[in-house]
Amino acid sequence: MTLEEPATTDAAANQWEARGRSLLLRSWPVLRVLLTLLLALLLGGIIMEISGKDSIAAYRLLYREAVGGQRQFANTLLKATPLIFTGLATMVAFRAGIFNVGVEGSLYVGAFGAAWVGFTFTNLPAIPLIALCFAFAALVGGLWGVIPGYLKARWAVDEIVTTIMLNYVAIFFTDYLVNGPFYLPGMANAMSERVAPQAELPRFIRSSQWNPAFFLAIAAFIAVLFLMRRLTLGYEIRALGSNLQFSRWSSMPILRIIVLVMFISGALGGLAGGGQALGVHYRFVSGFSRGLGYDGIVIALVGRNHPVGVLLAALFFGALRSGSTVMEIFTDVPRDLVDVIQALIILFIAIDLSFTWWRRWRARRQESETAELQVA
Repeated sequence: MTLEEPATTDAAANQWEARGRSLLLRSWPVLRVLLTLLLALLLGGIIMEISGKDSIAAYRLLYREAVGGQRQFANTLLKATPLIFTGLATMVAFRAGIFNVGVEGSLYVGAFGAAWVGFTFTNLPAIPLIALCFAFAALVGGLWGVIPGYLKARWAVDEIVTTIMLNYVAIFFTDYLVNGPFYLPGMANAMSERVAPQAELPRFIRSSQWNPAFFLAIAAFIAVLFLMRRLTLGYEIRALGSNLQFSRWSSMPILRIIVLVMFISGALGGLAGGGQALGVHYRFVSGFSRGLGYDGIVIALVGRNHPVGVLLAALFFGALRSGSTVMEIFTDVPRDLVDVIQALIILFIAIDLSFTWWRRWRARRQESETAELQVA
């Protein structure tokens, strides 16, 4: 009995050590996201101090206006909602090795689609009408993403070029719609007519526009997480992004996967636009986005192309944007500080990617040197 106890103790210790390593490996992507954000805030504070600003007071006010009360926290979630959608949309494409820059276009056509349903089918009850608005926004956004996806899969057309071009097509096309067939006279800005009252997403609190679109974004996050971890399509997406040649040799339906990925990516972008049209503006407004689709690229990169990382990054940027305006009013720190922090985050990501590339290059070089020695 006494001889077996040390072996049992060692086995238990090894088991706990293996579990700890497994937990660290699973949580490492999230920890890297948090570390990147903290480093950017730290360097942003150093820049403020060098320029003669009070960084502690600025960050204290930024924190208070982001999460310091019910209204502030609601505004943070409101700002984060479209970023969750666009970050997930970009992330799904990135995981498949597709650099989709066209989420902005899907967002615009999705927003107009949701608004069109909202002011056209005015006799429907609230829940069916809202569901139809979001479903149509996802459909048109997804179909908009399918166009460059099919061109890439069928004829190997560069998706960066096609998605950027289609962004401008979507922006100018929707702008034409509200200045032409759906022109609403007497308005300072081009916009559609207001959606039906039952299509307007209700506010949770009076002092904020925070609305149920946030919970739709959380549902999208859960769906994407389930897709990437549990479904066959998620495995195919990861395999396609990791090794295109392996995917071809494995007889994977490359064309179908790319088209599906771009449809999912575009649908998420369309849902982002639908949430803005139904929950913020209550209509389609020309030029409403101000780059929300492009922000999804930053969110996906900060989140390390992981759904949990994307959610954390979107909430972080939502907090920054929610508190930056008040910070500029009550301190001498301009809200451009948010852009500086965002640039620093991108810089840290680029540095990390460079070191990753360097480590892989070193590993391949060592493998080749080892192989040459074995041959010799």
